[in-house]
Amino acid sequence: MSTSERVSARRTRTDQPSDREQQVLDRIDKARRRKPKVREERVTLSHGSGGKATQTLIEAVFLDTFRNPLLEPLEDSASFPVDAGRMALTTDSYVVSPLFFPGGCIGDLAVNGTVNDLAVAGARPLHLTAGFILEEGFPIAELTRIVESIKAAADTAGVQIVAGDTKVVQRGKADGCYINTAGVGVLEHSRELGIATVKPGDAVLVSGPIGEHGITIMLTRGELDIETDLESDTAPLNELTAALLDAVPGVRAMRDATRGGVATILNEIARAANVSVTVDENAVPVRTEVRGASELLGIDPLYVACEGRLVAIVDGEQAEDALATLRSHPLGQQAAVIGHIGADPPGMVMLKTAFGGTRIMDLLVGDPLPRIC
Repeated sequence: MSTSERVSARRTRTDQPSDREQQVLDRIDKARRRKPKVREERVTLSHGSGGKATQTLIEAVFLDTFRNPLLEPLEDSASFPVDAGRMALTTDSYVVSPLFFPGGCIGDLAVNGTVNDLAVAGARPLHLTAGFILEEGFPIAELTRIVESIKAAADTAGVQIVAGDTKVVQRGKADGCYINTAGVGVLEHSRELGIATVKPGDAVLVSGPIGEHGITIMLTRGELDIETDLESDTAPLNELTAALLDAVPGVRAMRDATRGGVATILNEIARAANVSVTVDENAVPVRTEVRGASELLGIDPLYVACEGRLVAIVDGEQAEDALATLRSHPLGQQAAVIGHIGADPPGMVMLKTAFGGTRIMDLLVGDPLPRIC
């Protein structure tokens, strides 16, 4: 029997606690109200054992930052009501290196990436989970900074972190911190979006300059001796996609241009819909710093990852309406129509180059920029 249970049992016998018993009860209540604190400066294996250290880490770092009614019970899953209709579910993992970079970190990247996967599917994001794989020795201060960035990004996107998990592996078995997420959203319209619905005559749009995230990561690693003010474009796209869907009934499909960049998405579209895609290189918005760094790396900016840009395919007759809608939002001010969908040659993506020629823009073999998300 615990101390509090013994005191409670005596209370039932005497009705009123003695002074000593009241002092014990007061200490117990004070201990329960005391804010948990991680006393270690670095993650230890005990933080992943499921015991007291794990509980303290969860309550002091994660729960204290993400606190909301759905998460607070700390059950194995979160339960929540939804309006009748269709749901969207996605999951992703983040292993970006370095963990912190100009414009963001692995934390807000994880939130924005998951939110965007839901948003381009036409869903309104609701709730996210966050699973952390931590390396023994990882600084608690850096973990706290990452968790706070997750909270800030979730607030900006209008979502909540409602469940999570933490595992710790031995020193040298991971690279500090990896994050796995899942996201759920509700589809509030009846339209069927998807790259297989694309038709000849449709227009291809991007919501802004491409390649900024991937090049920022490469420059932060110090692999190129270039100094710029370039920052990652990581951002939540759910407001932008919602505005586009509300204003343009002819939206066929939307994709966020992450790994593999815009070129990979366009190849996926061409093959899924058995159409051709023609891109005008001069129409593609690319910052000078991104273009210069890409040339030094020997890659095309169209293959470089973004984390706050979308590709939209819309009915060609509604392209101008779509462009105006995108440009009316802060995240789409530099949106552009970059190409069109044709019938031949099916399954191919063609690039009209700045020099006046045309070349095939195929899928890349391998990953020229690993661990950028």
